[in-house]
Amino acid sequence: MQGPQGPGAASACRVSRGTGEPRAENRGTMDSANAIESGKDHAKARTVHAACPHDCPDTCAMRVTVEGGRVVKVQGDPDHPTTHGALCQKVSRYAERTYHPERVLRPLKRLGPKGSGQFVEVGWDEALDDIAQRLRAIAARDPQAILPYSYAGTMGLVQGESMAARFFHRLGASLLDRTICASAGGEALAATYGGKVGMHVEHFAESRLIVVWGSNSIASNLHFWSYAQQAKRRGAKLVCIDPRRSETADKCHQHLQLLPGTDGALALGLMHELIRHDWLDHDYIARHTEGWPALRERALQWPPERVAAVCGLTADEVRALARDYALTRPAAIRLNYGMQRVRGGGNAVRLIAVLPCLVGAWRHRAGGLLLSSSGWFPVQRAALQRPDLLAGRRPRTINMSTIGDDLLRGPSPSFGPRIEALVVYNSNPVAVAPESPKVVRGFSREDLFTVVLEHFMTDTADYADYVLPATTQLEHLDVHTSYGHTYALINEPAIGPLGEARPNTEIFRQLAARMGFDEPCFADSDEALARQAFAREDVDFAQLREVGWVKLALPEAPFAEGGFPTPSGRCRIDAPGFGVPDYVPNHEGPESAPELVARYPLAMISPPARNFLNSTFVNVKSLRDIEGQPLLEIHPHDAAARGIGEGEMVRVYNDRGEYRCVARVTERARPGVVNGLGIWWRKLGMDGTNVNQLTSQRLTDIGRGPTFYDCLVEVERVAGAQAATA
Repeated sequence: MQGPQGPGAASACRVSRGTGEPRAENRGTMDSANAIESGKDHAKARTVHAACPHDCPDTCAMRVTVEGGRVVKVQGDPDHPTTHGALCQKVSRYAERTYHPERVLRPLKRLGPKGSGQFVEVGWDEALDDIAQRLRAIAARDPQAILPYSYAGTMGLVQGESMAARFFHRLGASLLDRTICASAGGEALAATYGGKVGMHVEHFAESRLIVVWGSNSIASNLHFWSYAQQAKRRGAKLVCIDPRRSETADKCHQHLQLLPGTDGALALGLMHELIRHDWLDHDYIARHTEGWPALRERALQWPPERVAAVCGLTADEVRALARDYALTRPAAIRLNYGMQRVRGGGNAVRLIAVLPCLVGAWRHRAGGLLLSSSGWFPVQRAALQRPDLLAGRRPRTINMSTIGDDLLRGPSPSFGPRIEALVVYNSNPVAVAPESPKVVRGFSREDLFTVVLEHFMTDTADYADYVLPATTQLEHLDVHTSYGHTYALINEPAIGPLGEARPNTEIFRQLAARMGFDEPCFADSDEALARQAFAREDVDFAQLREVGWVKLALPEAPFAEGGFPTPSGRCRIDAPGFGVPDYVPNHEGPESAPELVARYPLAMISPPARNFLNSTFVNVKSLRDIEGQPLLEIHPHDAAARGIGEGEMVRVYNDRGEYRCVARVTERARPGVVNGLGIWWRKLGMDGTNVNQLTSQRLTDIGRGPTFYDCLVEVERVAGAQAATA
């Protein structure tokens, strides 16, 4: 359950079989699962409704075929309107992941030093009894010294934050600010529109202009891309805005290869041209926005020439895009989260989100903007997570993006107690959290008690005191929303848990029992939790179970007549607590840190490699073989200036650390920018590191998010080094 983080590779983990033979009750669980696996229970072929659990806007509906108790096929549901039978290459191999020979299938207890990967198998009772005892002792001093750490290894409402949230609320542990992916853009969108809402993805097929902004949709939003291609075949123009010449940019009519972190300046420049040529829908602005006059004055200070100088574009490119956007109806923007991983990412999202209101694009169902649709889903989070179990306590909140610093902090009046225990699930922070040298130092603390729920021995699992085997999506029940479409989905278990794996929910139920938590909510079954996720009038559970998915009842053109989910029903340009949006330059760039630019003249972004989903799937050998090795894309001009040739080993470095990888000399990188494709597991990289050696723990302007793409580096050739396939 582990990904924007991911599965693991036990080949890098030495497991010693010791005193931990499973007790009778645990062996019974294992034998039951193995009976299903061998075909004793299900001799006939059957098909099960499922949903892709990964951190991707597509949230595909799947059909899983089981024969003889074994999954033999995972395919897209042909009846689901947005999946239409197609899965990405990664998820189509999901059975390979579930049956991976390196799955963790029994509880493991650390035997050697932290990070060594040396563990001994133990029984569930021994593991859970010891974990509960250790947590109980820490909680007696201060429960805030215990921290949960999780994200979107599964996007499921049941196996994500339901029973786990109940457990930590009842315990009184520190709260986790889950910021590592999308908090800047999400909070900015909610400040502007009142929620994380937007147009229906299906309607992009009818758009006449589609601006793909900050997204490599071919790799990360495949089903949106199929609608964009339908529109293209009907004559629509596709424009890609991205610092990298991605596979998506290759397929668009136009690519604006701007500098990282300058998206807000480009949005202001587009507004300047809309105002100057009076390409505005004055009626829509007057009736359905608030705060436009102040932003209008700000935008008039951004003529195309100024924008071009900041963004690294030409003034004509800015003028042409403004003209196309204003005069082509309907026009739609597919905004994605890559562009908000910089200091000014939140303000940039706010500025871009205003654009459809200025030209009245929302009047058409194929016009407007989509960043996230998750706010449309009426999830009953309080019922699932039970914050009432805090019983009036107000624990501190730890930002997951600053875990490197926070694990190294001592107790203080401002911070509170030192973090003494960490329970990690649905995440792989040693690989994915920024400034990983500090993260590794924190996880290496011998006085830090760490429990990791996992499928594989990830980089993070190597530093655990206990690794508990978790079920994969094919082995448990869950329900799902989406941030890319408007269908609720169900995931039925296709097979029983392999080995002694258990769902997250069951692990936290059993820990709760050992901690003496006797509230009735800890006895809720997974089905009971799934039924609590939605009110019956919003999503009928019986229909969900019968069909596999249910479409939300929403208007086709949601904001044609305003009606944004804000108190006034208007788009908030001058939002309370945020003010009027503006361009905010990068932490690390010529406007904020010219002396740093002199030492580290290359800006680095680190988008996911096409065959990985952040660190998920890195241990699937067939996918890793396609990627080959950790790569740094560098423009021919920058490579020549440094004497770097194609395929040579390079050292990428800044004040935070260094990272070795292989140079790919290509115009996919623009001059002055390098692309460190990630996120490789550290132990599968070339020197036990990955690209997060270089990223910082500085946060975004809105949403307290990480600034992965706000990062200056220098690159040099490693003399005499031979590149080797990982």
